Parts: sequence; structure tokens; C-alpha cells
Amino acid sequence: MIALSVLAWILLTFAVCALVLWLTVFVRLVRIIRTRPTVRAGVGLPEPPGGWPSISVIVPAHNEERVIERCARSLMEQEYPSLQCIFVLDRCTDETAARLRAIDPGGERLHIIENESCPSDWAGKCNAARVGAEQAEGELLLFMDADTCAAPGLLRAAAAILRARGIGLLSLLSTLTCDEEFELRSQPIASMLLLALYPPDMVNRPVHPRPFANGQFMLFDREWYDRIGGHEAVKDDLLEDIAFARCINSNGGRGNVLMADGLFTCSMYSSREAFRCGWQRIFIEACRRKPARLRKHAARVACLGVLLPAALIAGIPVGVVSGMLDGPGPGFDLAVASAAALCLQVLGLALMCRMGRQPVRSLLQFPFGCLEVARILRRGAEVLRAGEPIVWGGKQYVLEAR
Repeated sequence: MIALSVLAWILLTFAVCALVLWLTVFVRLVRIIRTRPTVRAGVGLPEPPGGWPSISVIVPAHNEERVIERCARSLMEQEYPSLQCIFVLDRCTDETAARLRAIDPGGERLHIIENESCPSDWAGKCNAARVGAEQAEGELLLFMDADTCAAPGLLRAAAAILRARGIGLLSLLSTLTCDEEFELRSQPIASMLLLALYPPDMVNRPVHPRPFANGQFMLFDREWYDRIGGHEAVKDDLLEDIAFARCINSNGGRGNVLMADGLFTCSMYSSREAFRCGWQRIFIEACRRKPARLRKHAARVACLGVLLPAALIAGIPVGVVSGMLDGPGPGFDLAVASAAALCLQVLGLALMCRMGRQPVRSLLQFPFGCLEVARILRRGAEVLRAGEPIVWGGKQYVLEAR
């Protein structure tokens, strides 16, 4: 009986902590949903004073035959009056060029640049983006990843918001595809962690913002892009998007990040191994190349996805039994607290899925996704400690731990 009572008190501690945690998360999510920080807010905005600014879209692409046609067609279908589309094929060895030219045989709408080299002190994607920017003529510059797809009215909405808010950089959190099993299981968890590190309301606040941008979609006012030095300023950064956001803020400008809300989608990775390597790089840079920070987040994700839910599930029967056998004590309080915390967790995760337009059925694999993301984080810490090379965009990089 004493052992049961001690176990009940331990589980009650876990239940109360989980209840406070998920209640806080739930309140924060409701606040975000009410403010609706999505690009759809720009759909109904009028034409900016002086007319629609011209936009140059620069798409760096390294061996993107899997997705390049989808990206190019989405740009050709944009409802925008003045648009220049530049594809920089960075040392491609596949059919990317052929597939692009098949879409626009005369080269009237797609400007294709085949780049065959990269300076040793530049990241490949940054160099390709710079090459494209040198050919850009637009008042706004949009850097867009090749594995993305834009709805026809997206650029009009984004340009309207950028001009209406008077900001230097507008970035979007894309709606990620969940077609593959590994995407369904782990991608929502990885995205949630990134959002926890860089919450949109903190990124967009006018005073002391937390600098963040998503390199899949970065719309610059040309004046601000030139003022901070363009891609030269972030040439060796493997997360050039966050580096750009820091540059904008440190120079007195403002950046905003909005949810794409289905208007901008991204198919990030074609395989589980590519998923692991890609998110490993993202987390390493998001954690500022600090192994201790990576390990800390790995422990938190594992605790959140496995330890706490297991304690809550165990707390319900243990609480009922303890209440029936011990009478006064933590028994029934434990059962109620555990059930309430579980309900809040499920509700909070469902709201996150709704915000990111992720399938709710991914919740069934939540613990397994958390374990995989935790492994990615721990592996990132090991890579930094061992000085192992990271391959990205056709180049190898050895990152130094900080």
C-alpha cells in the first residue's frame, strides 16, 4: 500500500507538470489562431500606392528533377502583372535543365542559368542565389526553393502585405507535404520544434523581435537586400534565412514570418535518409552549432513525446486503484489530473496540426515521431563533436561546435 501511495504521488507530480505545460501551450495556440498570422491576410488587400512592384523570383536548384516542373508551372500560373522567373541550375547532373526547357521551349517566361562552379568560401545555395540576383530586375526579390509550389494568388498577397507593413523581408512557413510514411510520422514533430524555437508572434513583434526567416520563401524589398549586402553577407551560412533575418534586424529593419495556410506547399525530402540529414542540418544551425543545446532539445522532445504520455496513461489506472484502496490521498486526484492532461495534449497537438495543415492522423504516431526527431538532434550533436562533414547542395561542410 505504501509503495502504491508513493507511486501515485510521483505520477501526480508528472500529471500536474503536464497539465500546466499543455494548458500554457493551448492558451498560446489559441492566441496565435485568433491573430491568424497567415499570408491569406493579403488576398483582399488593394494594389499598393504606385502600383504593383515588379518581382524577380530566383530559384536555386541542384539536381531537382523530382520537383522542378511543379515549381516552374506554379510560377507561370501566378496572377501577377510584372514577374521575372530565374532558375539557377547549380552544378546539376540530372534532368533538371531538360525538364525546365520542355515547359518553356522558347525561353520566353523562364530564364535559365546553368552555373558550373562555386567559390570555396561560399555555400552552394547562397552562391546560386547570388548568381540569380545579379540578373534580377525586380523591385522585389523573391528567393524560393525548387521543391515548393505557389498558389496562383500567392505573390499578389505577399507583395501587398510587404508593402502594407513596410517591412524589408517577408518569409512564409510552408505547408509541408505528408505523402510518405516518414513525413507523416516525424515531419510534424520537427516543424513543431522549429516553431517552438522561433514562435511567429515573437518573430513579428515590433520591439525586440526574435530574428527568423524560412529560406523556402524569402521576399525582399530590393532596397533592403542591397543595404545589408545581399548574399555576400551570408555567403558561408548553412541557414542563410535566419542569418538574413538577423542582418535585417541589426540594420534597423523588420522582418515578418507568416503561415502559408495552404497557399505555398513544400515537398522537402524524397527519402527518410534525406529527411534525417536535412533536418539534422537545420537543427544544428537553429541551435547555433551548440551540441549541448541539441542534446537538451533531444531530451525535451523524448520526454514530451514518450515519458510524459506514458506517465499520464499509467496515472489513470493507478489513481483509480489508489483511490479505491487508500481512500484519502492522491488517488482520484491523480486519475483526474492525468486524464485532463492527456486531453489537453491531444487537443493542443490537434490545433498544431490544424495550423500547419497536417493530417490529424499523424497524432497516432506522435511518440515514434518524437523518438526519431530526438535521435536526429542527438546525432547532430555527435556530428559537431566529431567534426564529421555535412553534405548539402552538392558540397561538403565541416561545422565547428560552439
